[in-house]
Amino acid sequence: MNRSMFGVIVLAVLAWLASSSIFIVGERNYAVVFKLGEWQRTISEPGLYFKLPSPLQNVVFLDKRIQTIESGDTERIQTSEKKNLIIDSYIKWRIQDPRQFYISFGANATAAQNRLNAQIRDALNASVNTRTVRAVISQERDIVMAEILQNVEARAKPLGIQVVDVRLKRIEFSQEVSDSVYTRMQAERKQEANSLRANGAAESETIRADADRQVQEVLAQANAKAQAIRGEGDAIAAKIYADAYSKNPDFYRFYNSMNAYKNVFSGKNDLLVVDPDSDFFRYFKTIQP
Repeated sequence: MNRSMFGVIVLAVLAWLASSSIFIVGERNYAVVFKLGEWQRTISEPGLYFKLPSPLQNVVFLDKRIQTIESGDTERIQTSEKKNLIIDSYIKWRIQDPRQFYISFGANATAAQNRLNAQIRDALNASVNTRTVRAVISQERDIVMAEILQNVEARAKPLGIQVVDVRLKRIEFSQEVSDSVYTRMQAERKQEANSLRANGAAESETIRADADRQVQEVLAQANAKAQAIRGEGDAIAAKIYADAYSKNPDFYRFYNSMNAYKNVFSGKNDLLVVDPDSDFFRYFKTIQP
């Protein structure tokens, strides 16, 4: 082997040693250094670092950024009223302890996400099962999210994971609950409509009765006024008749008798049973007084 060949081999060995001993840690990663499979140190600051050549030491890189897990399938959770809710959630998490994370999941982030999804399902069940539909949807929604965050955070910490946030994106009724809610809403609206109709009918009857009363009062006042006017007219007419007849009483009696004869003998078949010598036929026999 000549000297030039030997130099090439030496350079190759040095290059391999350099590439195996130098590694760069980026801002987005942790570097976990192992010596013959045993943890040696964790590097979290970015920069250029050295290690023993492989296989004496090797480096595993883990993502240090905040990651998001969105539930692929909506969860069907039952409330204390035995009604199902469809809940869609997401969780934000990051690696807090790289060594513990590697012990729990290796470098497999998917396994960590699956474990967190299972923990969220358990936490959702624990918080929702003890509450009513109204409490979960509106009254205690923030409390439910805080409970889930606290629950999942406590269970994820021993795995080297920090849970940053948990949110419930969407809460909907399941189909059977939606049907029952719509039915109840329809019943409430129908009851309210019937109440409004009943109140309207009662108010209408009150208005109608008041109007009828006013009509009767007006008619009574009008009739009373008419009777008074009629009475005054009759009194005036009687006075006029009395004044006129008092001027010639015999003519008045004669005139009345003629009217009586006219009314009594108006029909051909009229029959009158009376004494011919009665005063009724006084002017019938003669026109003399």
